[in-house]
Amino acid sequence: MSSQTKKSLDEAYRRKNTTTNLTSAAMLSCLALIFSYIEFLIPIDFGMPGIKLGLANLLIIIALYGLQWKYALTINIARITLSGLLFSGVFGLIYSLAGGLLSFLIMVILKNTKKFSIVGVSMAGGVFHNLGQIIIAAQLVSNIKIFYYFPVLLFSGIATGIIIGFFAYYLAVKMPSSLFPNLKKNVLL
Repeated sequence: MSSQTKKSLDEAYRRKNTTTNLTSAAMLSCLALIFSYIEFLIPIDFGMPGIKLGLANLLIIIALYGLQWKYALTINIARITLSGLLFSGVFGLIYSLAGGLLSFLIMVILKNTKKFSIVGVSMAGGVFHNLGQIIIAAQLVSNIKIFYYFPVLLFSGIATGIIIGFFAYYLAVKMPSSLFPNLKKNVLL
């Protein structure tokens, strides 16, 4: 095989792979927005304000493990921005963006260490999402006393992160490999 033919085949494979990743990212973005809408329509009352299950984070974790981190970040930002503008307003968008970006950064770091399972990464994401939101809330209201509520958010982040992590693991195992070829080999329980 000539070097020109090999180059053409490599370029065609790269384009096909990019198209597949973009299609998968678009699908996950739509599903994440739908999950956010479902959570908005059917609020689950945990007895404390500000606590949500975070169904859309399930798809962010699947994207993080099944696609490259940049696709997962794009899905996360698109979902947060659209759901904030559609469902929760500007302040909800600010809180969600702060929590979402901080939790995403931590999840990428923990995933790349290869020492944490998908459940552990999800749990850390839940905790740091709440931490990011409470940091922004303290900044916006200029009152550090808001951190008294953090222990409640810490335990809720742990619990919901574990739940979402187990669902993500289950989906990763059951999902067809043709959809996300790298997903099964990247996931640890």
